[in-house]
Order: sequence, then structure tokens, then C-alpha cells
Amino acid sequence: MAIEASGTSFLSDPTSEIVADPYGLYARLREAGPVHRIAGPDGRPASIVTRYDDVRQALADPRLSLDKRRARPGGYQGFALPPALDANLLNMDPPDHTRIRRLVTQAFTAGRIERLREPVRRTADELLDDIAPDGRADLVAAYAAPLPIAVICELLGVPPQDRPDFRGWTDALVAPDPTRPGMAKEAIGSMLGFFGRLIAHKRAEPGDDLLSALIAVRDENDGDDRLSEDELMSLAFLILFAGYENTVQLIGNATLALLRHPGQLAKLRADPARIPSAVEELVRYDGPALLAIRRFPVEDLLIGGVTVPAGETVLLSLAAADRDPLRFPAPDRLDLDRDTAGHLALGHGIHYCLGAPLARLETEIALGALLERFPRLALDVPYSELRWRPSARARGLLTLPVRY
Repeated sequence: MAIEASGTSFLSDPTSEIVADPYGLYARLREAGPVHRIAGPDGRPASIVTRYDDVRQALADPRLSLDKRRARPGGYQGFALPPALDANLLNMDPPDHTRIRRLVTQAFTAGRIERLREPVRRTADELLDDIAPDGRADLVAAYAAPLPIAVICELLGVPPQDRPDFRGWTDALVAPDPTRPGMAKEAIGSMLGFFGRLIAHKRAEPGDDLLSALIAVRDENDGDDRLSEDELMSLAFLILFAGYENTVQLIGNATLALLRHPGQLAKLRADPARIPSAVEELVRYDGPALLAIRRFPVEDLLIGGVTVPAGETVLLSLAAADRDPLRFPAPDRLDLDRDTAGHLALGHGIHYCLGAPLARLETEIALGALLERFPRLALDVPYSELRWRPSARARGLLTLPVRY
């Protein structure tokens, strides 16, 4: 990788470098310039922004559109989702974004999330009961992955016997296996069929769940701001995809960070009431999203003093911004006493993560139950042997072998 002082370097193969050492790479980019040209996750040219002030400002700038139709010809490709899954908040600007987010907020209430606290703790305890006699486990497969699956299914009202392979679907989209080029298409087809059947069932037999509430918002609202059928299915898809995907990585990354910092781990063991504030530092330190959802300038735009042309794919690095030493002193150190106010791991502005309260709840409970149950929890392999998902977008472990 060549980096020019002007901030117009071209990084030809970012994924391999990001997987190997994302924070070292981002530090070099931050120091070299405010904006850099790279090959984006879709292989097309993109501009990446890494400094905290620039990323925070760009996250809230209405001139940076999420609408893929704003991409210039021959530019961004990204996921080829069908309309029934593509009409979601990650592809929308106001006024459609405002309309749908307002309708979702009517159903996705703080009370509904809080009612999940007991089921989340019960599921965490059951998963730990299952692995306790073994003394060793892959904590991703046995705990970090199945816990969010159970929570999302509880939220959407999916019976245990009908729970599909959520992890297989999200892996196929976020970190596809290059030896199986048809995986993404298969996953999309499976999701379309699953959500179609689920919505039909919930219409016929509504329950006290989020999907039933969203269907009621769709069917009982006769105004111009009602959800379309594609928007309803796309919302269900987004809740599954983002709610599951981000929480799996957050629980795994947070656990690893604590195991690698025994002094910080001891603080939490001594005072579990610190876990909620600790989660904020853990998500800043090694959060699940390396990049915010791509954006497209609606006009030539100055970012950090660099002109980014209209229609360019712009990638805002949340991970790089949250390790910017001008915002967080000694940012590469995990410090549970740190003031984390303003971290960007869950976004900023009108596109701030809608599911952030749920992700926090799950992670707090998951860590609390794990540390309470296993006082001798430790890594079972050297750190250098851990394997990370081959993705430039998401930061997450493939496995987390532990002993207890």
C-alpha cells in the first residue's frame, strides 16, 4: 500500500490488511491524510474517512446520501438485494427514512426491549449450563451466536422449532465464502421465503411481538405514511440482519478484549455494576462495525479539506474514528475508567443504530452471566491463532476457544 501525503493514496486490497491488523492500518491512514482512495468491499473505488471529527461530521451531513441511486455510473455495486429486502432504512434518506423510522419507533419501544431482559438472562444461563461440564468451548458457536438468535426470534415471535440458520445467512452476505459464489443468492432466496411465510402467519395469528406490531402499523394505517409491503419485509430483514450480526461480534470481541486485559477484567469481577459503562468502552475499543453504511455525496463535497466528487462511494470508518488519539487519549488501551461520551461505534445523527439499546442489553447480560459463572475463564489458544471473519465491513471472530 502506498500512502501519499496529499491523502489520495490507493489501497488496492484492503480486506486482507484490515483482517490482519485493522487498527494499525487505520492509524497509518489517519496520520497520512484525512481522506484516502481505496478499493471498497465491492472492489470498486471508494473514499475512506478515518479522523474522528471528519467522520462524526460526515455521519450527520445530509449531503451524504444513503440512496444507492445517488452513486455515479460505473461506481458502487454492493449487495444485489430484491426490492422486498432492499426497501430498508440503510438505503433511505428523508423524508422516507423519517417516515419509516417514526413508524418503527411506535412498535420498537423501550418497554418492549426491557421486557426482553428476563428472557435474555434465562437464555444466557441455559447456554452456559450446556457448556459448563465440558471445561472448554468455542464461545462464539456455543454462546455469542446462539444468544442473539434466541433474542431476535423472541423479538419477532419466531417459535424455537422454526428458527432458521440466521448465522449462515448473515455470513453469506457479510463474509461470503469465495469458493461458493452462489451462497449469497441462496441466502437471499431463503430469507425471502422465510419472512414471507412468517409475515403471513403473524397476520393470521398476531402475537405480542415486534413483527405483529409492525404488521399492525402497516395494515391499520391508511394514511400516506403507511408502510408498503416491501418496506415491512425489509424492516423484518434489517432487524434480523443488524440485530443478530452486530451483537454476535460485540459479545465475542468484548469477551476477548477482557481476557487480554486481566486488570480490567478484575475490575468488572470486583464490581459487576460497572458492566453497563464498561460496554461503552468495549464497543469503542473493538466494536462490530469497522465501517458505517456507505454514502454518496449529492454534490462535490469537502471532507477534511479534500474534495470528494458527487456520486463517489464514501466509507466512514467508525473503528478508525474511535481510535483517534485527538479524541480519545491512548486510544489503543482498553480503559474501563475512560470517558467514552461521543464514541461513534453505534453511529451518529439520524442514522444512529435503532437497535443500540437492545445490543447493549444483550451484551451487558451476556458478559455478566459469563463472568459470574466462570471465574477462571481464559483463552484456550494463543491470541495469534485466533481467526477473524474475512470482511472489510465487520469485525468479528470466527471462533473463540476458551477454558474455564
